[in-house]
Amino acid sequence: MTAVHLRKWAAWAPGCEDAEAWLGWCAEPRDLPAEGRPEASFLPALLRRRCSPLSRIVLTVAFECCAEDERAQVGSVFASRHGNINESIELLERLAHQLPLSPTRFSHSVHNAQAGLFSIAAGNRQASSSIAAETETFGCGFLEALTFLERAPERPVLLVMADVPLAEVFAKLVDEPVTSYGLGLLLASDGPGTRLDFRISPGGAAAPRARWPDALEFLRWLESPEPRLALGNGPRRFEWAKSS
Repeated sequence: MTAVHLRKWAAWAPGCEDAEAWLGWCAEPRDLPAEGRPEASFLPALLRRRCSPLSRIVLTVAFECCAEDERAQVGSVFASRHGNINESIELLERLAHQLPLSPTRFSHSVHNAQAGLFSIAAGNRQASSSIAAETETFGCGFLEALTFLERAPERPVLLVMADVPLAEVFAKLVDEPVTSYGLGLLLASDGPGTRLDFRISPGGAAAPRARWPDALEFLRWLESPEPRLALGNGPRRFEWAKSS
């Protein structure tokens, strides 16, 4: 197993907007509302107006997860199963009707839009990666963060996992919990924080659909007394264990 230290976490979802609310949710998990977006008042007004709901969620948890003096120094991994596909759908519909496209909307429809926005807002010029891996997106994002630490163990890595509900045209094609949410994890090779051991093992039989996304199940486990967690409903299982 590979060891990593979790220095801090931050999360956002409609109705759960601070650590106290999330600790209550972890103690008594419940379905979360589908729609919502944070104010993100810390962003400059011009940048905030251009952000999609997903971008606001990502930047909110990223800024809360890192102290001001850390934001420009961390490596970063942004994981999202769907990214800004809802904005892409709107662009494609305009193309189909031979209507002009907005360059600004196009620039915010690419999968690494959140990485670019974080770089601008935080003044961060460190390495960054944007991940999508269907139902395994959270686990693969965690693995990607570990590869950053392997290459540069002295530099903490910010992992952000976030998604919003799919537009109606695609929503019927995907069986998944429907909510807007984001989870940020500040990971380091050593130092303070909770030590986690991580490994990937072969998957088993398909499990029933979870009530909430993998990232939020990870957070629930993190704040529970349970020593181990396994996630995955495909060819791989992502496993974590808490170490003293």
